[in-house]
Amino acid sequence: MLCAVYRSPKRADTYLYMAHPADFSVLPETLAKSFGKPQHVMTIALTEQRTLARLSVSELKEHLNDPGFYLQIPPPPENLLKKELAK
Repeated sequence: MLCAVYRSPKRADTYLYMAHPADFSVLPETLAKSFGKPQHVMTIALTEQRTLARLSVSELKEHLNDPGFYLQIPPPPENLLKKELAK
């Protein structure tokens, strides 16, 4: 299975994974508007030997089958004040 990865021009470090070729009609309208015009980053083959940073290949394949995409957003920023006060 091939997977196309797109970067959001509106949101930093936000990526959209879709089966290749991408069918953007499966995206909810609110997501499509907030994501902006997708900018193609790369196309990858999803094999069991491949490792991904935030999820497994099998989890990604599940998302690509239903709902048809995977949205990767950056983790929330670390609250340094809260961390310091907890010491």
